[in-house]
Amino acid sequence: MATGDSLRQLRARRPLVHQITNFVVMNETANATLALGALPVMAHAPEEVAEMAGAAHALVLNIGTLSASWVDAMILAGTAANQHGVPVVLDPVGAGATAFRTASARRILDEVDVAVLRGNAGEVASLLGGAGEMRGVESVGHLDAADLARRAARTFGLVASVTGPIDHVADASRLVRVANGHPMLATITGTGCTASALTGCFLAVTTSTLDGAVDALVALGVAGEDAAREARGPGSFQVNLYDALAALDPDTLDARARLS
Repeated sequence: MATGDSLRQLRARRPLVHQITNFVVMNETANATLALGALPVMAHAPEEVAEMAGAAHALVLNIGTLSASWVDAMILAGTAANQHGVPVVLDPVGAGATAFRTASARRILDEVDVAVLRGNAGEVASLLGGAGEMRGVESVGHLDAADLARRAARTFGLVASVTGPIDHVADASRLVRVANGHPMLATITGTGCTASALTGCFLAVTTSTLDGAVDALVALGVAGEDAAREARGPGSFQVNLYDALAALDPDTLDARARLS
């Protein structure tokens, strides 16, 4: 299914995407989800996450604001999503920065059937037991993102979406490079988390997990290119990004996708 067709289905169906995400970017990811055409719901209370996950069309787990109780809630939600056939996206924010973050992400991978692992190169390298260099929650240094995506896909039995200047998405047999995007995406907080949220949106309407993960990165990348065109700096870029997501045209999206 082409990215444009996925976007058409998304806007026609308006899927519900349940996100357990960090407070810092909760508003940003919800607005991006809504701008793209899906319906966001943010819920992290243990008393309701299982019910909410079962009613959603996709579940996004984001460990950016981390506590033991939040991780427990993510396990509850992920287990319920698995029972109802709801695809799960894991964003291991800051894995490698602290032992607790790394262990929490690995616990989720062990206890939940995750469809897509979406992280930067440092985070994914850390989960694979390598030396991913993290400064706070940002990846620094040079890592082979293509190799990391392939190894993570094989090791964890999922689709690995490793984002950076060039995004790499892999399953057990395929690797896709996504060259869409703009450097200004790295100047504002939460664009990685937004990539994870949009991945949930596309997984809700596509039958191919890898294609859904690729479609999300194409959509965010093209929107980033459009948002940067008239941005005066990071502030105006962020506002423009929501407008660009809302204005995405399916046919134009197909024409501008830079995949290899």
